[in-house]
Formats: sequence, structure tokens, C-alpha cells
Amino acid sequence: MRTFLKLVILAAIVGAGIGLWVTAPNRVDAAKFDGLTGDAARGETVFTAAGCASCHHTKGAEDKLVLTGGMEFVSDFGTFYAPNISPHPQEGIGDWTLEEFANAVTRGVNPKGQHYYPAFPYTAYTKMADQDLVDLWSYVQTLPASDVASKPHDVGFPFNIRRSVGGWKFLFMSDDYVMEADGNERGRYLVESLAHCAECHTPRNPVGALDKSRWMGGAPNPSGSGTIPPLTPDKLDWSAEDVAYYLESGFTPTFDAVGGHMAEVVENFAHLSAEDRNAVAAYIKALPPLGD
Repeated sequence: MRTFLKLVILAAIVGAGIGLWVTAPNRVDAAKFDGLTGDAARGETVFTAAGCASCHHTKGAEDKLVLTGGMEFVSDFGTFYAPNISPHPQEGIGDWTLEEFANAVTRGVNPKGQHYYPAFPYTAYTKMADQDLVDLWSYVQTLPASDVASKPHDVGFPFNIRRSVGGWKFLFMSDDYVMEADGNERGRYLVESLAHCAECHTPRNPVGALDKSRWMGGAPNPSGSGTIPPLTPDKLDWSAEDVAYYLESGFTPTFDAVGGHMAEVVENFAHLSAEDRNAVAAYIKALPPLGD
């Protein structure tokens, strides 16, 4: 019996050690930013493509560059609220370092070493280019500061155990691309990383991770009303020109107007270059059909 108890205790210690290793935060190597200088003008383009204001401005606010946060995102795991990411030193991220910003955006780790919930699309931003990250940081620091405190998430047990998010990351977070570039690296980068299109257009598994076997195959609307349409060619018969025009104007080939959260996405894409919109359209048209 004594030998058995020792083995049980040893197994528990080993299991706990493995669990701590698996769920530990994975941080960036700060040295990779050495020698990089941020350019706020270029950072504005990254900010727009990444849709930062779409989630972090106060709903209904006229000035969408005041990143007070507060927008709610309802899920099966609870309700998440976008935080204040303005340059305010206490309520926002004004006292962060570049390394802390990089950890948050590309690793989903806050300055205290805690995991962010993947309602924040760092699983897409993990592929963000180092220079783009530095440029984005430079631009965000030029924006107005807001002293409004971030609203805490409404997440119950066991999902409120942030350490467990590390296990989720271990299983599902990857910086690998889903599609081959086939000469369209810019389109793939915009869709799979900066614009994080799959966050809405790809269905999820029971624990909230993207089902990459149904990439861009459409998904339930997070708001609980309707569905997000599929973008694969067997479901969307638009031409590349139709897709690019929609991203610029918000009008479909049948002259329906964009609505819902997609209106924010179109507003962002309308400020990008025609080359970027065409690159995204080319990516969409290159998606493989999924069938029924």
C-alpha cells in the first residue's frame, strides 16, 4: 500500500508539472524587434486592416479612434467585453512597453503573465509581421487617451480559470497558414492574419477553436441571429471583381447593402488600397470548395 501511494503521489506531481508546462504563457523574443523603428503612418494601415477600432471603440461613438472599449461579445462560454486600449497610462495601455504589446497582440498574454481569452483574435495576429507590429504600436500611441475603465468579462466557472486557456492554446494555436500562398502572399496575410476573416466565417468546434477542415465554410452568427455566410466558391458565386467591389462599397452584385458587423469590416477595407482588396478577392476565389 505504501508503495502504491508513493506511485500515486509521484504520478500526481508529474501530472501537475506537465500541466503547468502546457498551460504556461508563451512570450515573444523581444530581441527580434531590435533595430526596428516604428512608422505611425504605416501603422495606421495595419490598424485599419486589423479592424482594431471596430471592436475597441465605444458602440455608437462618433470618434472611433477613442479606443475606450466596452463592446460586448456574447458566446457559449460567457460574455466578453473589449477592453480600453487607448494610450491612457492607467486605464489603457499607455504605460506598456513594445514587448508587452507584442505579447498581448501575438501571444495573447497580458503584462501580468495571464492569458487573454481567444475572443481577442491573437490566434490570427500571431502571424503578424514584426515590422507591422512595431508600426502598429507607434500608431496606437498617437491616438486619444480615454480614462474609462475596462469592463470585466462575465465568464463563469470553469472558463474563468485563465490558466486553462494555456491548454487551449497548446492544442489549437498555431502560426502556420491554412492556405498555400500560390503567389498571393499579401492576400493570404490580410485574410488569415490582419483582417482575421476566419474568426467569423469559419465554424468552431465544441471548445471554440476554428474548425480548419471547414475553412471559410460559414458559421453561426455570434450575436445569435442568423449565420455568417460561407466564402467558398461552391457557395459564393461572385467574381473576384464582385468581391473587391463589395469590400470597397458595401454593395453586393444584386445591390444589397452590407449590414451588421460586416459594415465595420467594409469601412476598414474601403480605406485600404485597391491592390489589397484585389489580393483578398484573389484569396477568396482560390478557396477550395467544401461541398455539402
